[in-house]
Amino acid sequence: MNETTRNAQAPRVAVMRSPLARARGLGAARSGVGHWWAQRLSAVALLPLVLWFVAAILSLAGAGQPAVAHWAAQPVHAVLLLCLILASFYHMQLGLQVVIEDYIHADGMKLAALLAMKAACLLLALTALLAALRLAL
Repeated sequence: MNETTRNAQAPRVAVMRSPLARARGLGAARSGVGHWWAQRLSAVALLPLVLWFVAAILSLAGAGQPAVAHWAAQPVHAVLLLCLILASFYHMQLGLQVVIEDYIHADGMKLAALLAMKAACLLLALTALLAALRLAL
């Protein structure tokens, strides 16, 4: 009996699982959509914040530290600056997470890289927030 005849005679079993059931636990079917939306929403939030910050920096060009401190002490500017810092570091963490998950395949190394990256992002964000608050207060 040749290979073609053997395959033709083999019984076929119909798989009665839906495409969603087959995809469970694989990639975006599990949690990728939420991550994708978070990255897009943080990018949308960053757009006006960055435009505001660039305009503010250009208006402060050549000003001394007391003038910048006075500018940062205004409540609207202080809040927008804190929002810019938080959104920037959150967006950065989301982007770096995707890079790590895509390019590091060993589970232990991936976990270590993710934890180190998240800790570094948190530490840098807290440092930037503290600097902005000290300038504003």
